Amino acid sequence: MNIQWIKVIIASIFEVGWVVGLTHADAWHEWFFTLIAIYVSFYLMINAGKYLPVGTVYAVFVGLGAFGTVLSEIVLFGEPFMPLKVVLITLILIGVIGLKMVTDDNEREVQ
Repeated sequence: MNIQWIKVIIASIFEVGWVVGLTHADAWHEWFFTLIAIYVSFYLMINAGKYLPVGTVYAVFVGLGAFGTVLSEIVLFGEPFMPLKVVLITLILIGVIGLKMVTDDNEREVQ
């Protein structure tokens, strides 16, 4: 795995942070960290998209973000555990892994 894919994974983690922040932030400092998470997630995703296929980068970013958001809502905020929801989000994760596996990792030059 090259550095660009690591950027996409980190961007997805920050995506989970800002989605949770948009839902649960109440105080000014929580909103501040939510804004920072938005900036970091999009900066890393856009930066990785300069070197990797943009469609695949975006699909992986959103898929991992959706998986992490659902998982965090269940674990951290008491969202009811629904087996069908877990199966469906796992299918998204399988699709993301599949996209990553079929995408050429050769970085392209930025012009």
